[in-house]
Amino acid sequence: MYGMIEVRWHGRAGQGVVTASQLLAEVMAKEGKHVQAFPHFGAEKRGAPIEAYTRISDREIRIHSEVEKPDMVIVTDPTLIGQVNLTAGTDDNTYFLFNATFEPARIKDKLGISSGKIFSVDATTIALEEIGRAIPNIPMLAAFFQTSKSLTIERFRELIRKLLSERFKESIVGANLKTIERAVKEVKGL
Repeated sequence: MYGMIEVRWHGRAGQGVVTASQLLAEVMAKEGKHVQAFPHFGAEKRGAPIEAYTRISDREIRIHSEVEKPDMVIVTDPTLIGQVNLTAGTDDNTYFLFNATFEPARIKDKLGISSGKIFSVDATTIALEEIGRAIPNIPMLAAFFQTSKSLTIERFRELIRKLLSERFKESIVGANLKTIERAVKEVKGL
């Protein structure tokens, strides 16, 4: 990875979007990258649309603004299509990753875009079935690393195990590791 990668996250309050943005930064920092992760929201209630941002760079990051021209857009709630401008600031090279039950081609049509890389994974179902809660952040990160190839899945699994072990009991860590395996197998691309 050269230069800086800017990621814009879209989701709803309570879905773990801010945590996912921060975890992405923590994982990449452990790999020696310079990172930033921060949310953009007001006093929204649970379920309100929110954004979070992650920057990853080989060099010191000197800008501290919202991500306006994302290289990657990650959407944890497909009901935001049509409610939020998910394509704002994107171009033909933008990478989209959706937590969705439908195929990437349908996402492309719904967004009205003609190019870019589009991926989807049903991260909510994976999370519900493996950890018992509809928090799609870990499977979304697994799909991100599987599709972007910015880090091997084996290294991501190792780092996320360490990070989660500092915060949760082993049964929760193990369940989250299962979501990684499923997301890697179930992610679809266009």
